[in-house]
Amino acid sequence: MEYVPLVSIIVVDYKKKNPYLIECLNAIEKQTFRKFEIILVCDYRVNLDYPKLRQKYFGHYVGPAEKRDIGAKMAKGEILAFIDDDAYPSPDWLKSLVSHFKKSNIAGVGGPGMTPPGVSWQEEASGWASASPVGAGMYRYRFLPDKKQYVDDYPSMNLAIRKIDFEKVGGFDSKYWPGEDTKLCLDLTHRLGKKIIYDPKVIVYHHRRPILAPHLRQNGNFGIHRGYFARILPETSLKPIYFLPSLMLLGLLFMLFVDVFGIQNILIIKVWNIGVVISSLYLLVLLFNALWILRRSNLFQALLSIPVIFITHLWYGVRFIQGFLFTGKLIQ
Repeated sequence: MEYVPLVSIIVVDYKKKNPYLIECLNAIEKQTFRKFEIILVCDYRVNLDYPKLRQKYFGHYVGPAEKRDIGAKMAKGEILAFIDDDAYPSPDWLKSLVSHFKKSNIAGVGGPGMTPPGVSWQEEASGWASASPVGAGMYRYRFLPDKKQYVDDYPSMNLAIRKIDFEKVGGFDSKYWPGEDTKLCLDLTHRLGKKIIYDPKVIVYHHRRPILAPHLRQNGNFGIHRGYFARILPETSLKPIYFLPSLMLLGLLFMLFVDVFGIQNILIIKVWNIGVVISSLYLLVLLFNALWILRRSNLFQALLSIPVIFITHLWYGVRFIQGFLFTGKLIQ
């Protein structure tokens, strides 16, 4: 028997004039899987006319996690499909994710959030900083299609959850924004013992923060939340890869200190020389990463990726240290 559950698509919006919201809603309307409702939770009322849409607004700012929880309470569907207001789904998005929920051990399904075609060069540069091998590391599958796999942490920009499991763990925890999705996934996989599957066919197109200040602001927020979670939620966040930008930052500061003060200690000089070798290897890896981007984009984006990724790593490293050592709680 064909499995055709009602899917509640939950979109949270926080801008009075959002240039991407209509793009998102129009793409939802074109889904090949037709049994869905749209729940829009926003700060301010938006005048829209979509037959499957219900709207909740507040007239003031409300945090994303709280909005998603409110949307989930309004939902009539068996599956909650969360998507950001600056993203839009591919036509088979719902069709691809629904089939996974036939298995009772599956609590969630995620898929890649690709940079949309035709965006500005600043937005494209931000996208490559996230999607390239050096920019994303082992998490490149979050930004480009990769092999199907189980995951224990996935961002809510493209995440579907079985409603009954969502309710069992208490939904999103607004105390952990940004990063409430990390806490939710931890609860689903460790508390309930359920699985979250990544499917490369569950595609949305997710707009990026343009370089440089908005891009760094967002990635800095990612860094501080990951550092904080590495301390308080080590089950899914205490991983060596998250510490690498901070270690690189500390190494460069050490080398600069040795240079400025002309320290001649033999042991310190040996460590400094090791640092030079590692820095040279890092630069070489950035060059190979640029070649990878060149095959998929153009020479300008390839060359631009070198300083953008380097600066992004440094700033992420600063904010990770802040989150790991000094942050008492995350503030919206």
